[in-house]
Amino acid sequence: MKKQNLFPSIVLIGFGLYFFLQQTNFQIGFPIFIWPTVLFIVGLALLIQSYSSKDFEMIVPSILLLGLGVHFHFVQNTNIQLDHIGVIILFIALGYFLRYQKTKNGLFYFWLFLILALIQLFYDKFMEWFGVFEDKSLNFTSLWPIILIIAGAYLFFFRRK
Repeated sequence: MKKQNLFPSIVLIGFGLYFFLQQTNFQIGFPIFIWPTVLFIVGLALLIQSYSSKDFEMIVPSILLLGLGVHFHFVQNTNIQLDHIGVIILFIALGYFLRYQKTKNGLFYFWLFLILALIQLFYDKFMEWFGVFEDKSLNFTSLWPIILIIAGAYLFFFRRK
């Protein structure tokens, strides 16, 4: 049986609903006719496509796009400000976890991205919990890019299959 490519049909249905509701001035209490909705529609279409075609490698980018759509809707409609990079890394971790559930591959990357996301999101709280007072001349946040580059280079050169 031929695998059906649902992505284009779901994107067209999603965009059609988006423009139809926009023309009818549909309101649900918060603005939905903004750019994060497009990320949400594309992410949802990719997620449905990846599960229906059993192409589980697409779960990570689909969760990332879906999550970014939800995140930016949330940020624009509340006064809660989250670190965007930490949230992006958290969605990548969630994508690897969902992919791991289907393929039993990628658990290491789930934990790696989850730890990085938690550090990024709660760095100040971690320092308070451990009773560390930072020396402003050299702190973890100044080393953060170097740590990420080294971790990425290690994964690229030594952990490839």
